[in-house]
Amino acid sequence: MNIPQNLKYSDDHEWLRIEGEEAYVGITDFAQHELGDIVYVDVDTEGEEIAAGDAFGSIEAVKTVSDLLMPVSGTVLEINAALEDNAAAINSDPYGEGWIIKIKMSDASQVNNLKDAEEYTKMLGL
Repeated sequence: MNIPQNLKYSDDHEWLRIEGEEAYVGITDFAQHELGDIVYVDVDTEGEEIAAGDAFGSIEAVKTVSDLLMPVSGTVLEINAALEDNAAAINSDPYGEGWIIKIKMSDASQVNNLKDAEEYTKMLGL
């Protein structure tokens, strides 16, 4: 199970990679493994401000559809357009090419509510 040290993690298995006041959001290696083959990502919230814990879109795998939840409050700046043609990038590279949205964080202090890699690993029982 790949759990990069440089990211923050939500209890809902989203990751956050912080770059100044902006951050990238995706789902963890654990989440993509549990979902199985991902076939579609539905995010139509570009330009919207979304509160931490609220859905910013959904992800569809062969057998299920799950909400994507914001790890911190922020405005969706960009959606990874490459996922339209290749949603499976989330399966093959969840922390790289498989990022889902880029946001501008509303309150960077909310990052303190997220888990580091060690805490996330413990939550998974690994």
